[in-house]
Formats: sequence, C-alpha cells, structure tokens
Amino acid sequence: MGGAGRAERLVGAFALSRRTVHFPLHPGVGREGKRLQDVVPGIVDVERAHARLAGIAAAEGLPFTPPPRVWDSRLAQELASWAAGRGVPLDAALFRAVWVEGRNVGDEDVLVAIAQEAGLEAEAARAVLTGRTAREAVDADWAFARKVGVTGVPTYAIGGRGVVGAQPYEVLEGLAETSGVPRR
Repeated sequence: MGGAGRAERLVGAFALSRRTVHFPLHPGVGREGKRLQDVVPGIVDVERAHARLAGIAAAEGLPFTPPPRVWDSRLAQELASWAAGRGVPLDAALFRAVWVEGRNVGDEDVLVAIAQEAGLEAEAARAVLTGRTAREAVDADWAFARKVGVTGVPTYAIGGRGVVGAQPYEVLEGLAETSGVPRR
C-alpha cells in the first residue's frame, strides 16, 4: 500500500499502467497489532530498516514516522478494493495513516474514519468491513501474489522483472529501462 508517488511518477514517464494487487501483510497479528520486532524477531534490523525508509521518504519530500506497531492490513485491503471500485483510491490515505500518522489500520473505526476523510459514506464503508463484501477480490489478489512469487510490499513488477520493498525512484526507472519500456 505504499510508493504511490514513485509509481505514479514512473507511469507518467514510461508507457506503463499501474495495477495494485493486495498482499497478505502481517495476517493474524490481531486488531491491536504487534511490535514489528515481535513479528519478525531476528530477521529485520528494525531501526536500520526505518532509517532506510526515512531516507527514501526524505528524498521524495515525504513525511515519515515509523509506526509503533504492525497491524493486520486485511480489512484495510478489502476497504481499498471496494473504494477503488467506486473510483476513490485509498492507497495513499492508508499509507499516510500507517507511515506518517501511526494509525491502526486493523481497527474498523479507524478504517471508517479514513474512508470518510476520502469522501466515502461511513455507513457504506462499515457495511463493507462488517459484511466482508470485498473478501473475494482480496482473496484473488492474494492468490495472484502467491502465484507470481511476491514476497513483500511494495513489489514493483515490469515485464517479468521486479524489485521488492520501498525503492528510490532511480531503481524503478532502471527496472523500466531494463525491461524495455519506452518513455512517454
């Protein structure tokens, strides 16, 4: 759910289109979430990873505040899928909620507030979350992500090549160039 600015910039510079595919990010950590260190103990140097992300954000002129916890983003993905079907992209708002504001996107009330802030009706957003009406769309995304070998977010894929994780724009530009995508 991140990198929207770089992705849009890339789409503007190259003959590309953008497709968001949801990926299971921290499933099962519960509504209250967990500290990242407790989710991936010994695998990730959290301070180093956050410093790297802060550098990338600063280079893009974006604010960045490491969130205090990680949350199961499943409901956020379902809400984003539903909203996109109504022409209201929520990816940037959800990214900002987590990486700038430290909001819990595993909490239905927080998600309804984010939907309202984006101009969506609160009752309709809550119905999507409680009724799980976008479950199948996200299930299909997760199945596709597994099929093509996505291992993390964001993943940028062009012409059978890809890079995983928040990347500087120059890396994405190089991916497009080595994939033979013409500039606009």
